[in-house]
Amino acid sequence: MASSLGLVMLFLSCAIFQAFLVSSSNNGGLFPDLYQFSCPEANEIIMSVLEEAIAKDPRMAASLLRLHFHDCFVQGCDASALLDNSSAFKSEKEAGPNKNSLRGFEVIDQIKAKLEQVCPHTVSCADILALAARDSVVLSGGPYWEVPLGRRDSKRAYFNKANANIPAPNSTIQNLISLYNRQGLNEKDLVALSGAHTIGVARCVSFRQRLYNQKGNHLPDATLEKTYYNDLKSICPTSGGDNNITPLDIASPNRFDNSYFKLLLLGKGLLNSDEVLLTGKVKKTKQLVKIYAENEAIFFHQFSKSMVKMGNISPPTELKGEIRKNCRRVN
Repeated sequence: MASSLGLVMLFLSCAIFQAFLVSSSNNGGLFPDLYQFSCPEANEIIMSVLEEAIAKDPRMAASLLRLHFHDCFVQGCDASALLDNSSAFKSEKEAGPNKNSLRGFEVIDQIKAKLEQVCPHTVSCADILALAARDSVVLSGGPYWEVPLGRRDSKRAYFNKANANIPAPNSTIQNLISLYNRQGLNEKDLVALSGAHTIGVARCVSFRQRLYNQKGNHLPDATLEKTYYNDLKSICPTSGGDNNITPLDIASPNRFDNSYFKLLLLGKGLLNSDEVLLTGKVKKTKQLVKIYAENEAIFFHQFSKSMVKMGNISPPTELKGEIRKNCRRVN
């Protein structure tokens, strides 16, 4: 009898704890242990899908990290970036910063389908994005951090805000600081999160201006190291080849490390939005580039903190969002 009573008490305490987490989440709080009882297999399922996807295509790690970033900068971390076109709204996938470049949707679909089999209508697409971004970094050799959970999924997409809020590759340092501040992120977050460019690639169309017409005078960006500049010209001609790609970090394109910052110091930052962290005449960002180039542990620590901070941008809770059954469309 005592044993049965103990089991009942344990069950009740677990149920109360879960209810507390859900209730707290509804009030706007996010908690790493949210799915501890409702979907304990969630982390394992996400990691197993990612291991296979990244083994097939190492670039996928950067794509999933970028997908989370592009989602959060538009009306908060609400999986609005995953929605396809509908009669009610135009998809963010069609916006300038995303069209023909945002990828990884099929991997998110695969994760969602497996989670729906094991624990239906439990894990939001927005939380999947946040966890997939973290795990992609870990699988690439980067830091681990606890991901606060409990986001709900948006019931619409925000095409116009995607065009307005996501930093462009040719951004000035002032543009970048302004767009980050709009999201509640500071200069320290800007430099650390830019370090995500230690993995992944960029298309010719995103850096052509630096090679041929940086200031509208038909001259290259003088901050580019000469050999690197010549290599880039062979990849990206003056016209055509818009979708030709090259690594953002030529030293270790598939490994999450601090070589991105070391390359910036050598004049080998690919995008204008990378290089201006060092040359944009903002003392704070310049100092941070040097600090992160010298000390990978400091970069990893700040990157983890900034990812949690970014992941907390206006996440919808139960009153404002839903848990989609299919990440591409509202329920």
